[in-house]
Amino acid sequence: MLRLYNTLTREEEPFAPARGNVVRLYSCGPTVYARAHIGNFRTFVCLDVLRRTLRHIGGFDVRQAVNYTDVDDKTIAGAEQAGVPLRDYTEPWIRAFRDDAAALGIETPEETPRATDEPNLRAMSEMILALERHGHTYRRAGSIYFRISTFPQYGRLARLDREGMQDGARVDVDEYSKDDPRDFVLWKAARPGEPSWDYGTGPGRPGWHIECSAMALRLLGDPPIDIHAGGIDLIFPHHENEIAQSEGATKRDFARFWVHVEHLFVEGEKMSKSVGNVYTLAEIAARGHRPSALRYLLLSSHYRKQLNFTWVGMDQAEEALRRIVDCLARLDDVGGAPASASRRTTDVVTRAQQQFRDAIEADLNTAAALAAVFDLVRDVNAAIDAGEVSPAEAAAVRQAIEDFDRVLGVVSLRQTEDARPPVPVEEIERLMQERQAARQRRDFAAADRIRRDLADRGVLLEDNPGGTRWKTK
Repeated sequence: MLRLYNTLTREEEPFAPARGNVVRLYSCGPTVYARAHIGNFRTFVCLDVLRRTLRHIGGFDVRQAVNYTDVDDKTIAGAEQAGVPLRDYTEPWIRAFRDDAAALGIETPEETPRATDEPNLRAMSEMILALERHGHTYRRAGSIYFRISTFPQYGRLARLDREGMQDGARVDVDEYSKDDPRDFVLWKAARPGEPSWDYGTGPGRPGWHIECSAMALRLLGDPPIDIHAGGIDLIFPHHENEIAQSEGATKRDFARFWVHVEHLFVEGEKMSKSVGNVYTLAEIAARGHRPSALRYLLLSSHYRKQLNFTWVGMDQAEEALRRIVDCLARLDDVGGAPASASRRTTDVVTRAQQQFRDAIEADLNTAAALAAVFDLVRDVNAAIDAGEVSPAEAAAVRQAIEDFDRVLGVVSLRQTEDARPPVPVEEIERLMQERQAARQRRDFAAADRIRRDLADRGVLLEDNPGGTRWKTK
């Protein structure tokens, strides 16, 4: 049975959806004021594995919402600096995020709401008015604030010390100190030059925290939803405030499970623009690495452990993926083998399947799951070398790896990339024919030159008894 670590209880707990077979999952999406970086994508890749696990291991249906925060302090400042309307400013960043997510093999969620969609703004206003009716708010200069003293459970997710809470001290900005819990803004009064709406709360715009609460319940239905997820940096204040708003408005628990992904470091340092180590997917590609290798690296450590991104680690991820793909290619060349000889391979596959499932069901332990894949690849390569793999066993190995990859999503991504090589397939095949002709006339210098030229362009030629095949770096 699948077990997930619940930040709310600080324990691993068996997971199943509360109602029927549908998991209602909300993941905090990007704030679209710039291109998402690899630290952001660690969270989104790990939560993609959660989604895939729920479907392919748990056997559940999934209804997932991932929002775009397209109105907050940062997006407004960016639009103002660019001199364009807010939607014109955020739209290119949304497209960039979608492109990068697709390149990383992240499945498209069922709902991708924007905070500035009218139904969502109306839902935010309705939630604020419900909070007002229940005595959780006060107004100052046209803005509406949540009074934390009216919600005794405030701080339980982040394990805050209630004695240190500054009731009555207001905070207007969307992001604030993790050590400074205060009454927070729900609705900001209209300011000159800023976008403004009024659906019953007075002219203004929502604070960041109310956006996710309202969108989650509007799109996923009555609380509690099954899982609320995001990066560990969102525990406070964002998720703490979401709980206060949602439960204060509905008088019901907001979410049953809270899942948080740890930080990504770069070469041992916290990511920082001032240090110059904040990388986007495009910058990773410019260094010669493919998205599949980045996805592999981001899954190489448990999601609740800090992960250190290094360029050496990216090289190792590239090599690891090549080993898996090369093993699959070797399976295509498997000939006949005695039925008795294939028993060893059958046992290896069965063991790997159990190890993989055990790892994933233990709170998405992708590091252990990848280890199970590589144990299988090692043992299968040895069995192929010994001539102990029959065509039927080769098919079973291939099926096992495909099943593993429905959860991990790295092999199919690499194969999709390989299908779009840096050199047109027709040109590769023509050069391979020219190389073969050169070898037949014993012009080995010309044959080696063709091989080197293709390698320089990202295509490797590999000779084996069955002929020559090509693969991308």
